[in-house]
Amino acid sequence: MTAAQADLHAPHAELPETPRIERPAVADGTALWRLAKDSGTLDLNSSYSYLLWCRDFAATSAVARGADGEPVGFVTGYVRPDRPDTLLVWQVAVDSARRGQGLAAKLLDTLTARVAAERGLTSVETTITPGNTASERLFTSYAARHGAAVEREVLFATERFPDGPHDPEVLYRIGPLSF
Repeated sequence: MTAAQADLHAPHAELPETPRIERPAVADGTALWRLAKDSGTLDLNSSYSYLLWCRDFAATSAVARGADGEPVGFVTGYVRPDRPDTLLVWQVAVDSARRGQGLAAKLLDTLTARVAAERGLTSVETTITPGNTASERLFTSYAARHGAAVEREVLFATERFPDGPHDPEVLYRIGPLSF
């Protein structure tokens, strides 16, 4: 899992409107795939997987839409089958023109509040590769905003990945959460 790096903006640049955040629809799958591809940091899954994700995991994912209705950011996640009070956040991506404006944090806060209200939620998990400071900041600041502790441990070591060199994936457990 990873989040895109924050961009710097000119001090007097006009900021775009606040995107509306909602559940993704199957029609958003292509745009989510493109956002992930354009991030330059996410592990890119097949376009098919983003279509399935928008169909099967829309209740535990969120998309941010610009004024034209097109996705400008997303967060995908699922409730762990063996821990129904835990949301695992899979990917977070924000269009390069929207980075540095707090959209990833807003997506994460909106999604977890929705899942907490609908299903009950006491913790969030994600994996982050070492050195991904954007994701580290996103999730540690999320924990601070929600008064939660952060535990870290290697979930998948480098040698677990059969398709070439891959950094280890460190599991971040955030909880208990307060909403």
